[in-house]
Amino acid sequence: MADEEEQAEEPASVASGLGGRGMIIAFVSVVVLMETAMFFFFIPSAEEVSALAEERLVASIQKGENTAEKKIKDENQIKECTIGKFGETFSPQDTELTYRVEIDVYGLVKEKFYDTFTLEFDEKEGRLRTAIRRKIRNSDLEELSKNNLGLLERRILTECNHLLTDDMLLGIGFTSYQLIEQ
Repeated sequence: MADEEEQAEEPASVASGLGGRGMIIAFVSVVVLMETAMFFFFIPSAEEVSALAEERLVASIQKGENTAEKKIKDENQIKECTIGKFGETFSPQDTELTYRVEIDVYGLVKEKFYDTFTLEFDEKEGRLRTAIRRKIRNSDLEELSKNNLGLLERRILTECNHLLTDDMLLGIGFTSYQLIEQ
């Protein structure tokens, strides 16, 4: 009887060992199948990856272009800077009358040259003021009339740009102008 009990237990233990292995194999198979399904459904294809990369590349290039355009636009903005107030008394060559000219001069400079201009203006302010005074004194009475101030502006602009290292001034203007006969 003991032999029969031992023989009866052996097939039962073999059957339970195959059942445990079968469960493990089934579990691993299910996990592998789930990972494979996730791979096909959640991981993008090569076309999707290339389309996404291209989209990001186009967006970064457009952002770089917009930044560059904005920087260039900011650099090309025109800024107004005060050159000074001038009050000159002179006597035209053909008359014995004395006139006084009072002018407040400003210059137009691009934003990217503004700092350089202010530094150079501080260094050469005396020479620039003297040159502007000379241009005012050497002008004819007709040139100093309000209708012909453009000629005086161009002469002052040319003289200032000549004294500066580069032609940084784009234009010269007068915020106030008076010609007084004394």
